[in-house]
Amino acid sequence: MFTSINTALPLRPKLSSDDHIQAGGLTLLAVGLFVAIFLPLYAMLSKSFQDAEGNFTGLANYREYFGTPTLVTSVQHTLTIGVVITVIVVVLAFIYAYALTRSCMPLKGFFRGVAMVPILAPSLLPAISLVYLFGNQGMVKGILMGQTIYGPIGIVIALAFWIFPHTVLILTTALSMADARLYEAAIALRASKLRIFFSVTLPGAKYGVMSACFVAFTYAITDFGAPKVIGGWYNVLSVDIYKQVVGQWNFQMGAVVSVVLLFPVLLSFIADRIVQRRQIALISSGSVPLEPKPNKKFDRIMLGYCLTISFILLGILAVSAYASFIKFWPYNLNLTLDNYQFDLMDGGGWAAYQNSIVLGIWTAILGTLVIFTGAYLIEKSRLFTKFRSALQLIAIIPLAVPGMVLGLAYIFFFNPTKFSIPFTGVELTNPFNFLYATMGILVICTITHYYTVPHLTAVTALKQMDSEFETVSASLKVSFFKTFTRVTFPVCLPAILDISIYLFVNAMTTVSAVVFLWGPQTHLASVAVLNMDDQGDVAPAAAMAMMIVYTSATVRIAYGLLTRGIERRAQAWRRRELVN
Repeated sequence: MFTSINTALPLRPKLSSDDHIQAGGLTLLAVGLFVAIFLPLYAMLSKSFQDAEGNFTGLANYREYFGTPTLVTSVQHTLTIGVVITVIVVVLAFIYAYALTRSCMPLKGFFRGVAMVPILAPSLLPAISLVYLFGNQGMVKGILMGQTIYGPIGIVIALAFWIFPHTVLILTTALSMADARLYEAAIALRASKLRIFFSVTLPGAKYGVMSACFVAFTYAITDFGAPKVIGGWYNVLSVDIYKQVVGQWNFQMGAVVSVVLLFPVLLSFIADRIVQRRQIALISSGSVPLEPKPNKKFDRIMLGYCLTISFILLGILAVSAYASFIKFWPYNLNLTLDNYQFDLMDGGGWAAYQNSIVLGIWTAILGTLVIFTGAYLIEKSRLFTKFRSALQLIAIIPLAVPGMVLGLAYIFFFNPTKFSIPFTGVELTNPFNFLYATMGILVICTITHYYTVPHLTAVTALKQMDSEFETVSASLKVSFFKTFTRVTFPVCLPAILDISIYLFVNAMTTVSAVVFLWGPQTHLASVAVLNMDDQGDVAPAAAMAMMIVYTSATVRIAYGLLTRGIERRAQAWRRRELVN
């Protein structure tokens, strides 16, 4: 007799209703990211190979671009600015972060707060302040010894102010993660302080330093506001894009410049990803946190350095605040509120300021909902591993797309009423055209532009929660939605609020991502600053920039007061769950 052998393949587990809902959510997220990122970038890339009538011309536009000396010079200027600013900012920020983490100087909390002040302002503000300080009628123009602030000097100083807090955050985190045992061993071996710095401190912080370099370089070559205000004759790629589109209505050449700008950013982004993958854990279960020891001489030097940097940062902000109340610089220094009468000027009036607040609120609400929910589905779903990994990679891509490039890409994608399928002659109606020049497209573009950092913040918060929450809930047949609302949301509420504030502040201060997308009814405060400065209304431009700072600062302070109680409740909830 022959025994029958069951050779049938094992049946796949039956998908539950939660699995179907999660699959649907992940699919919607994938479609949304595809429409918000890839289709606009494809439209921009296609435009760079077309003439004004939309006919395919191959590499003709690129040959024209690289055959124009002034445009090619912009590439050299952009890379030079990027390298110079990276070196200056990373060195200054490293010393500042070193003082915060390795000294016992007083007022550390104050210095941490001051370092974050530039985040509250658009990049136009430091450029305006530098005009009042070192311009042709500047307060202290003699300090430059005959050099002009309109050019590379002004761009470097303005962008150094604006990029400084981003590098300080990264370097402070890197220097905080240190094992005291390594320093004790070095001291036991009688190594000098200088040798300890180069053999222990720098190697331990090298990944943070490299990340700070990549961030500083990317921000330096992609920013538009500061070079536009104070760049003078010194052309850079971001300003070239603006001139080609707004000044000459040459959209094809604007697309070419955007593609050229995208290349160094992508190379920097890829290098950063490679470095991040090679990073190893420096803190183990047996590590001993490094506690700085008092050293009067060293602490005084660090205190003096931080006081100097803080004075510069607050001074640049104070100059714009002062200028916003001056009647007519430098001939009439009487104080006045006339510069705040925005409705009398060509910049969108107070409606532009109100629109920015509306943009900030919608970006914070919708962006937080989409980003955190998407991160939850990517991190906590049980199935679809490869699909979730692909979405995780896609969520990081916006970090590599400059705001100027994304904004121009949105014009090419959302503005046409019809799409042409390449090589077929078939045309389809554009279902997204109704969004063009509305608040909707501004919200979508802003969320997309700043998607990556909140996504990584959400993923980090979700990783801190044990996966047993979802496993136990599934075994008890509790829906994932109930687990999400009753467990995940309360625990991650501090991170969720961090995301919402991050999105709100960036929506208030962004210029490059929205400068091409506003319409008659959706003028924004940051764009109004640019337009008023172009018209010669520098003091009103400073006033509008300061209104952005005042609003961002108020929201930040309110957020700090609000989250104190929320953080305490979240920690109490975690302790209670651990005890139970």
